[in-house]
Parts: sequence; C-alpha cells; structure tokens
Amino acid sequence: MPREAPYLAVADALRTRILAGEWEIGERLPSRARLAEGYGVGRNVMQRAMERLIIEGLLEGRAGSGTYVRLPRERLRMVRSRRHERWGSPSDVMKERGRAGAWDSHSQVRVPAPEAIAERLAISPGDLCVNTHYEFLADGQPVQLSESWEPMAITDGTPIVLPEMGPLAGKGVLQRMRSIGVTIETVVELPRPARATQAQANLLGISVGDLVLQIERTIYDADGRPVETADIVIPDVRREVAYEFAVDQR
Repeated sequence: MPREAPYLAVADALRTRILAGEWEIGERLPSRARLAEGYGVGRNVMQRAMERLIIEGLLEGRAGSGTYVRLPRERLRMVRSRRHERWGSPSDVMKERGRAGAWDSHSQVRVPAPEAIAERLAISPGDLCVNTHYEFLADGQPVQLSESWEPMAITDGTPIVLPEMGPLAGKGVLQRMRSIGVTIETVVELPRPARATQAQANLLGISVGDLVLQIERTIYDADGRPVETADIVIPDVRREVAYEFAVDQR
C-alpha cells in the first residue's frame, strides 16, 4: 500500500486538534516554523498542510499576522426537485438559502459529440452539438461545475441555439425548448461519488482527490428523445444535495 503523503498526515493531526477545541475560534495558531518543528517535518510540508485546512474552511490566513482558526464554512443545500419549472436554469440553481450567486458560461457550437455523450443523447458519434461549460459561485466561492451538451439537430437555426444568449438566455432547458415546440417530460439524474481531478480542483479551489458528487443528468422530451445531457460536479465540502419528491395522493 502506498504511504500517505506527509502533508496529509500533518493536516489530519492538526484537524483533530482544531476540532477538539485546542485552539478557540479566532485564536492564532503557533507559527508554521514552530509547528513544523513539533511534527518533525519541513516548512514546505507544514505549509501544504495548513493550506489544505484553509481550503477546507477550518483556518484562515491573515497577511502579516498569521494563521487563525475560523468559524467552519457553512455547506449550502442544493435541492433537486421534480417541482422545479426551470430545469437547467443557472439563476434557479443559485437561489439556495437566499444566497446571492453568479455564474460564468462559455458555449461552443458545432462540437462533434464524443462517443459517451452520443450514447446518452441517442445520436451518432460525431454528430454536431452545442457544448456549454458553467462555473457557479455563491458568496464568492466556487460551488459547482457543469458541462452541458445539446444536439444541434434540435436547436440549429433557432433563437435558442446558445443557452446563455438570445431572448431566453438563462431561462433553463424546459422554457427554452418549449419556445420551439419541444415539450420536456422527464429528467433523469444519476448521482455518483467521485474524487476531484486536477482540472476540477483548480476550478473549484479544492485539492486533487477531494470528495465530489458527480451528477449525470439527461433531459427527455414527451417522445422520449434526449434533448440535453450534462455532467454536474459539486464539491462535498461546499454543498450538500437534497432530493425532494412530491407525494402522489391518489
């Protein structure tokens, strides 16, 4: 079995001491040099360990002052509900617990569908799609990534070909598709736990290998045709996901 990286072992030990209350919230920790000497590691190892705890929200660095214990960062709740009328709408996604949020998006047109995406959309590999990348923020922190694919055979030549441009920009897949006569009937989501890749960690401000929730979402019209599929990545340290279902009273 490979040995755990030294900075992870130090981070675990420091985390245990912080959660046990050895240092109060708002209290400054000993210097990194002193902590490194106490754990018998180099300063670079201690630096990485403390940076990890800063990312987790247990510590905060103050320029010219030191490193302090901070109030644990609240995990925002993300509700996935069959009652949502704006599936895929960034503005709807960002309303959890009344938090103001923002998002950035970038779309490319005429992107050939990779084999796995083509299978999810019931099209042929290489068929042209619109590919959109989203990055979501809440309280200035990155909280979610999403990559969406829509077949151009459905939207090409219409005002909604670009999800974040045109008269229905930001309105979500349901409303956008309805405007061109396509009725959405079903949303299927497959949530899976995973570990953050290097690219995901860079965008989300977390560490490689940190726990994330990956949701594979596909939206179908009334004829059972897939009209959009997306991969959603949510860092566990920032968000908790709740699924809400209506009860059939019949």
